[in-house]
Amino acid sequence: MILHSTLKNRLLVGAASLGALAAFAAPAFAQDQAAPATLPSDAPATGPAAAPTDDIVVTGSLFRRTNTETPSPVTVLTTETLSRAGITNINDAVRSISADGAGSISTGFTNGFSAGGAAVSLRGLGVSSTLVLIDGTRSTNFPLNDDGHNAYVDLNSIPFSAVERVEVLKDGASSSYGADAIGGVVNIIMKKHFTGLAGTVEGGVTEKGDGARYRGNLTAGYGDYDEKGWNFYVNGEYQKDQPISATSRGFPYNTNDLSSIGGLDNNTGDSSLTTQSTNAVVRRAPQTDLNNPFAGGVATGTYTLLGGTAACNYGTFTVAGAAGGTGCKHDYGKEYGTRYNDIQPSQERYSFTGRLSFRVAPTVEGYLTGSYSHSEVTIGRQPSGIRQTQPYGASPTQSSSNPGIVLPVYICSTGVNCATASDRTLNPNNPYAAAGALDPANNAARIYYAFGDIPVYSKRDNEVFRGAFGLNGDIAGDYHWKVDAVGARDNFSIENHGVLDIAGLKKAVNTGAYNFVNPALNTQAVRDMIAPVYTTPSHTSLISVDASIAKDLFALPGGNLQVAVGGQFRHETEENNSNNPGLTKYANTSAAFGTHDVTAGYFEINAPILTTLEVNGSGRYDHYSEGFSHFSPKIGAKWTPIKQLAIRGTYSNGFRAPTFAENNPLSSYAGFVTVTPPASFQQAHGGLITGTNPNTNPYAQAYSLGSGATGNPNLKPEKSRSFTGGVVVEPVRNVSFTVDYYNIKKTDVIVTGPDAAIARANYFAGTALPAGYTVSAVDAPDPLFPNALPRVLIINVPFVNAGSIKSSGLDFGANVGVPITDTIKFTSRLDLTYVIQYDLDPGNGSKIQKYVGTLGPYELSSGAGTPRVRGNWQNTIEFGPVALTATTYYVSRIKEVAADEGDDLSCAGGNLYGTGDKFCYVKRFIYADVNAAFRVNDGFTLNLFVGNITGEKAPLAPASYSGANYLPTWHMAGIVGRSFRAGANFKF
Repeated sequence: MILHSTLKNRLLVGAASLGALAAFAAPAFAQDQAAPATLPSDAPATGPAAAPTDDIVVTGSLFRRTNTETPSPVTVLTTETLSRAGITNINDAVRSISADGAGSISTGFTNGFSAGGAAVSLRGLGVSSTLVLIDGTRSTNFPLNDDGHNAYVDLNSIPFSAVERVEVLKDGASSSYGADAIGGVVNIIMKKHFTGLAGTVEGGVTEKGDGARYRGNLTAGYGDYDEKGWNFYVNGEYQKDQPISATSRGFPYNTNDLSSIGGLDNNTGDSSLTTQSTNAVVRRAPQTDLNNPFAGGVATGTYTLLGGTAACNYGTFTVAGAAGGTGCKHDYGKEYGTRYNDIQPSQERYSFTGRLSFRVAPTVEGYLTGSYSHSEVTIGRQPSGIRQTQPYGASPTQSSSNPGIVLPVYICSTGVNCATASDRTLNPNNPYAAAGALDPANNAARIYYAFGDIPVYSKRDNEVFRGAFGLNGDIAGDYHWKVDAVGARDNFSIENHGVLDIAGLKKAVNTGAYNFVNPALNTQAVRDMIAPVYTTPSHTSLISVDASIAKDLFALPGGNLQVAVGGQFRHETEENNSNNPGLTKYANTSAAFGTHDVTAGYFEINAPILTTLEVNGSGRYDHYSEGFSHFSPKIGAKWTPIKQLAIRGTYSNGFRAPTFAENNPLSSYAGFVTVTPPASFQQAHGGLITGTNPNTNPYAQAYSLGSGATGNPNLKPEKSRSFTGGVVVEPVRNVSFTVDYYNIKKTDVIVTGPDAAIARANYFAGTALPAGYTVSAVDAPDPLFPNALPRVLIINVPFVNAGSIKSSGLDFGANVGVPITDTIKFTSRLDLTYVIQYDLDPGNGSKIQKYVGTLGPYELSSGAGTPRVRGNWQNTIEFGPVALTATTYYVSRIKEVAADEGDDLSCAGGNLYGTGDKFCYVKRFIYADVNAAFRVNDGFTLNLFVGNITGEKAPLAPASYSGANYLPTWHMAGIVGRSFRAGANFKF
């Protein structure tokens, strides 16, 4: 039955795609706007926008042209294309592009530093190497840096219903836009004019009844620009996504125990007494400072379960021996998933946008735009454990993990000198207190506990204000000039719940205020003492002024020689405050601060040397107030030997400036990565972890290892060399194909600790760490093997310019529009990327790290890896008032190894969940969304969307730290499962 069901689902996916079953006619208000192309490729545009009189400016150029066929590969996503795919926000729109690679950030990745934001990573070069523009101008960055140091524009902050199209330039563009355009440019083109009233209402839910989505938008505009010389419109939109819990999706996404399918059991909650638990377990231990519960020593004897077995809702387990005892069974993925962990976080966003377009004179036009967007994401976490590493930068004496927190023998009202206080009483939380009353220094209780009665979550509010003003015109018909000014500010705040306060925890322990025996009896005041709610504000801002002038100089055989020059001034600031500025809480200390001014001058020359040959050259010089400068040149050519064939190519140099988090000494980074101790360490702590020897000792299993760094003012900008070459083939009208090769080399790559893996290996081997790497903290001794090497908890690493990255591959595009009859039309579009190479050369003599087809680079963003093939195929059939569309998505398999986590890429040594081929690969993932639309009349359209129509499940990905056995970056649809939405579009 399983085989039959799987085969049936695969056939349904293929049928959905080939049969093109579903669609959504373009929103009514979008039909009022001409678009340069309806397909995400650079094929010649069709329809009204292709008319010779309707010139456009294509991303990456200063010149107006009649189509999107430039020497550079440009993907165009129109409102119609996105609507037919059922896409309702810019995040999903941009990240659907096949060129989006490793480091891409989805809202579903809730374990990241910048959780709540969303970003695209073209060519897998990282979010800070992809430039996001709005109408060709910059916006301010998200205040939270990805991985603690990468800057990006939050895609969630861009209103979707005011967008006309999205242009994606898939080669280097620093010659036009300056820093950060190494991987490419995403240009969000907003609507210029609108008249009438239009809107959308829609609602939906998953087949399991959760994850509901409600959205609506309304656009109202007045003024015929052509006749009156002005137009004004306002737009508002709202979307609410309800959460999806981990437990609702069942096995294997709600547990770390894969023993039932031949994998390892990494759930130690039902086998280890030292695993933090919502049922407290204690063990007798000394206390060297009776005023400090963090001054406990090495525990001895058997473990005691506070509250007894009556509180064990899921049964008990027993560990034999002198260091044994009885504990409550837990599978925290299942238990915490309902209350804390969300596969899809709760998100609410709304925005308001307005634009005034006006004609100052017959040859001078202007515009004024303003927008406000607000996004709130609520992200749940598992309960905070009492075993914590000290905050990065703090003294090890603030650690409750090394050597461990203890409950004293005596408590008192002040919590100070309780052993001699007049109101002292024996601690009811310490089962050894009565027998050890005369020797309090040796009868404390080392505790292992997670505060299950204190919910842990954060509310992340992000609001972006953006305004722009521009003028453009012609002088004597020969010069075209334009001036654009932009101001933007991003206010971000995190409301933290359940974060342990060090002083409050100490007071609650020393006064006995917190009841560890029966946590249900604790008052809210006591819980607030231990984990007070607090808010951390941050912000970024940008002010930018651009001015350029272009002129047709003289005629060439293929047209006029065009020359343009321009300049830019930009002022940017960032204040990303630490969640733990005083090191008083067990919270992350990452922070970034900085301000700078950037001045730039640029030029572009376009020479249609022949009617069949176009050559384009450009360059830009940028100077940063930090003291560095860079010149970025680019040259491109397009040759059209026959009408049906165009050959194109570009070569460019680019750069990425260090972010404030990377080069400002006031900035700091503290992160973690999940690591598995090497075989030698496992042997010393209970034996090698294999399928036949599960070794449930948590000390020998995978754990979170921290690292920290501070900004390095001596960093140099990253530099890049980019080459593209491709062909555009149009054998017949409305049928086109594109193939483009890209090859990018990035040097002086800015990284944190490129030798981190070597440093970890050297620690476990007992040898010296590489220069610049130091051990900041080690764990307390293993209770089961106290004489063995303890785990390393924090390693300090440097920010450095290290080595180079090479990325290459092929982009394929196909666009077909076939009028079958006068009333039936079939259209199809394909967008696919094949990655040939993604290699990191650390530059220190170490082995080159090859990432293609693996989970590498594992320590970049969501650890989702680099699938070799990724693409989507959209097919639509229109007959009369009905339009049906199917959009099929494909991600190739990914090997469960990563070169930045070790040299063994064979899977022979196993991974987090098993050994052998069964657990060596994350299987390929293919699913289809189906969309249907019925046009009732010219002003009203009904639509129905079915996501993941066959209910494909996300493939097992046990080595991921971004999700419980799945990769949210690539496989989110397989976690959400089949979903349904219905709505209507209207226009008056």
